[in-house]
Amino acid sequence: MCGIVACQTRPPALDFLIPALRRVEYRGYDSVGVAVRTTGGNVVRLRSVGRLDSLQSSVDGYVGATLDGVGIGHTRWATHGVVSEENSHPHTDCLGDVHVVHNGIIENAEDLRADLSLRGHAFATEVDSETVAHLVEEALADGAGLPEAVEKASARLVGSWALAVIRRGEDAVVVTANRSPLVVATGGEGAYAASDLTALAGWTTHAQVVADGDVVVLEDDRLSWRRADGSSTAPALLSTSLAAVDVELGAASDFMGKEISEQSAAVEGIVNRLADGICDGRLWHQLGLPPLSRVRFVACGTSLNGAAVLNQLLAAHGIAGSLSPASESEGAVLESGTLLVALSQSGETADVLRALEVSSDDRVVLALTNVGSSTLGRTADASVELGVGPEIGVAATKTFTAQVVAGAAVMISGLVYARRISPVTAGHLTDRLRALPQLLAEADELARNHVADVVASATDASGFLFVGRGTAVPYASEGALKLKEITYRWAECQPAGELKHGPIALIDRGTPVVVIDDGHPKLAANISEMRARHAHVITIGGPESSMPYRLGSPDGAPWGPLASVVVLQHLARELAVALGRDVDKPRNLAKSVTVE
Repeated sequence: MCGIVACQTRPPALDFLIPALRRVEYRGYDSVGVAVRTTGGNVVRLRSVGRLDSLQSSVDGYVGATLDGVGIGHTRWATHGVVSEENSHPHTDCLGDVHVVHNGIIENAEDLRADLSLRGHAFATEVDSETVAHLVEEALADGAGLPEAVEKASARLVGSWALAVIRRGEDAVVVTANRSPLVVATGGEGAYAASDLTALAGWTTHAQVVADGDVVVLEDDRLSWRRADGSSTAPALLSTSLAAVDVELGAASDFMGKEISEQSAAVEGIVNRLADGICDGRLWHQLGLPPLSRVRFVACGTSLNGAAVLNQLLAAHGIAGSLSPASESEGAVLESGTLLVALSQSGETADVLRALEVSSDDRVVLALTNVGSSTLGRTADASVELGVGPEIGVAATKTFTAQVVAGAAVMISGLVYARRISPVTAGHLTDRLRALPQLLAEADELARNHVADVVASATDASGFLFVGRGTAVPYASEGALKLKEITYRWAECQPAGELKHGPIALIDRGTPVVVIDDGHPKLAANISEMRARHAHVITIGGPESSMPYRLGSPDGAPWGPLASVVVLQHLARELAVALGRDVDKPRNLAKSVTVE
């Protein structure tokens, strides 16, 4: 969940490290640090608690020896050890020669620490990552060069890691990875490594994925590979089509607001790309998937809500489906013929990747991810890349709608391929997919015009209920999650009919209850029950609602009231702004959750 960057460049390393760290800061922002070589061969370490701006102050105030183009950087989401400057990366060995940044978790860190301490190593932090520096130190003392020392150190580790290592007096940067994302690249000014492609936008046009066990040396504008499988062939080049402008804020006040309003265009792009293969089942067939009969969805957080929408779509057409929080999938039994559908924005979600490690002779995995080059995208049997561009705001917005629409397109095609629905029926559903961009755009405009008034009536509330019925329930769940993530107010989601079975006890005079009104015939009675108990009912979607919006045709769609999520996202964002929260970087969170 941390972000690491590294470079060996002709210009000063900080020219790359600082903007690259800013682009991966969404992966963690408890603390930040860099280690950069001086022109004399020493290494200077600058670290700070908090956001990158605090480190920038240290960099601006630096008056020591001239820094050159070799450096590593890290932005932290704390796992081991409190948030402090001492626990911030980069970490060093006993001599201060070796400097390491790490993303992941070293599961055997305590055993390694005890063993190293018995051999005389002194530890300066509580952090698991420091053990790597001391292991590299020992290998170097035994005569290994830096690449071999990093390889030997990695062989002692259990867990997940992406590492970048530099050594005083050496030109090279050495990187390696295991079950943690890492990409490397060369560009006009040198060689680079980073946790994801967004950090490299504007610096290079192509990158390569570091596979588990690979060791890569960045030196002299080139990459030297030590492949884990013993091969001499470097991985395929991936196009980094991102430009610097794609990961910048522009005129928007925050990334979350920018990305909410990008949803209409993002969905239009997905529909245009996938629609032609829906009605004849070709989209499903081209993915090489078996006939659709039984499905298990695995996902976390927002992606889990997206999976719930797709599960309801399949259920409406007689397909047996199940929904499994990936973090609770250990030991799950997979029935023969079950298709595993894994949803992950980053494609690096550790819980999702572990959930796919189930034994079954006929296991097939379909991935829905925004990063086709991710671990999930590369290892799944079939993958659909959302292709909606970087999502910098930590709270997912456009990737949720993208997962629902791309997933719906694939599932409808699968229903045709399995002869569960006719091409004519699929055509009607495809037409409704084509109508979604306009519905999302209208919801975006309406929310921007009306949400402030709704927020003003609920700013002082300590908590919220979100309710809906039928296909609206996953959207109510997503609305509650968004509000929790960025406002730090409690928010509970319940099917509206379940309130009377216990949760209605939470309602006091003025308690805000956000209702997704998709016209369900039993919803009106539930709203009356809440109002009778003096709840502050905020309805979204009905003809007389607090924020009406057009759902489409009166009978609803099998993916439910998708446009409602745009309103819910604006509601959470506007309340967070009113409360003075940082909507792009909410406390305690990070975007690419690469630890279990």
